[in-house]
Amino acid sequence: MTKEIIVETKGLHKIYGSESLRVHALKGIDLEIKTGEMVAVMGPSGCGKTTLLNCLSGLDSINEGDVIIDNRPISSLNDNQMSEFRAKFMGFIFQTYNLLSVLTAQENVEMPLLVSGVKSSLAAEMAKNQLQEVGLLDWIDHKPDQLSGGQRQRVAIARALVNKPAIIWADEPTGNLDSSNEKEIMDLMARLNSEHNQTVVLVTHSDLVASYAHRIITMNDGVIVSSENIKK
Repeated sequence: MTKEIIVETKGLHKIYGSESLRVHALKGIDLEIKTGEMVAVMGPSGCGKTTLLNCLSGLDSINEGDVIIDNRPISSLNDNQMSEFRAKFMGFIFQTYNLLSVLTAQENVEMPLLVSGVKSSLAAEMAKNQLQEVGLLDWIDHKPDQLSGGQRQRVAIARALVNKPAIIWADEPTGNLDSSNEKEIMDLMARLNSEHNQTVVLVTHSDLVASYAHRIITMNDGVIVSSENIKK
């Protein structure tokens, strides 16, 4: 059975700055990502990796071309529609965790549910179940400053997954972790990707992180220079 394409770009260009100082960050990117695929995007600093991730996810606008997510051109969506689409269809994991320091682990995971209109009692139950899945049930009442880096990233992963999104975008998800925690987090993400068939797109400098992917996309100077399948 051939997997469907869930993410597609056609002639994607992104330019920053004004006429006097223009940075052509993405130069005609054509890309297809299949449902359930885990893709690692690699390349030197400044090559356009994070820009590509932000444009694919609708966090950043594009200058030319198309980004099509689940057969929907996202440039046709207004700000409110895009926000709703992201909330229901996408999850985000960042290097810096982006957890709210005044909230417990459970409350942090509840946030996207509450924003999406889920009742607080159901949100609490769903958050607890998701934290159990990432191995943090005993830490649900702890705030971020009471957790290790690896535990904070597990909370961030639980928050990204709690809405059962079709796509997870991860920007250097292990960048703040030591090698032991890096492996633990990637073991977790690979298991969740396999169990739930969620599409995962990772930006990383780490060869270890990339080794978990089904495919490695290498960028340089705003273009894709190679795309190599490493796992079926």
